[in-house]
Amino acid sequence: MRLGILGGTFDPIHLGHLRTAEEIGQGFNLKKVYLIPSASPPHRTQEPIASFQHRLNMAQMAVGDSRLLEALDVENRRPGLSYSIETLKEFRTVFSPRAELFFILGTDAFFEIKTWKDYRGLFDYAHFVIIQRAGFQPENFGALLQDLGVDVKKTDRPHVFTVPSGNKIMLMEPTLMDISSTRIRKMDAEGKSIRFLVPESVRNYIIKNGLYKDYASP
Repeated sequence: MRLGILGGTFDPIHLGHLRTAEEIGQGFNLKKVYLIPSASPPHRTQEPIASFQHRLNMAQMAVGDSRLLEALDVENRRPGLSYSIETLKEFRTVFSPRAELFFILGTDAFFEIKTWKDYRGLFDYAHFVIIQRAGFQPENFGALLQDLGVDVKKTDRPHVFTVPSGNKIMLMEPTLMDISSTRIRKMDAEGKSIRFLVPESVRNYIIKNGLYKDYASP
């Protein structure tokens, strides 16, 4: 059973998140890609603007009736900060120790992985699918991996590496959509249209609940 995990604050979830999840799910022949809204992200200087329940509701609306994508309430059920290592352990417990997990994150987040709790242990639980962001130089990827202290080895495939657990670290380039949740919040607060940046159901939910009308961008 091959399962994808895409975490984030999803404040709000947008079409870039969804398109990435869809392409990675199909590209790796995953049974499901689970979208996991973070409850209390340890690396944010401030808490998410919208409540966890609002962000979960939007994620569930966004996936709609997709057979591939599903939004789960995992991290809000645990007390304290939302650590990825705990989420991966929970997936192993809930689904199966034999489940093949694909942990999906952007290059910007991966650059900070050495600050994560038990970051070396993460590579024991899942493959890493690293999504290129605009402006990222792939030739810098190998140097970054060698600095992790995880004994990363090259393979005969470009931008695919292995770690001692047998899991892989893979740099992927799905359809790049230059959309950010920060920009969406700012546009909504300024009364500008966010149509075609988020699913229509999410846009209507944001408007109905006034989620970002008082947002002041940093």
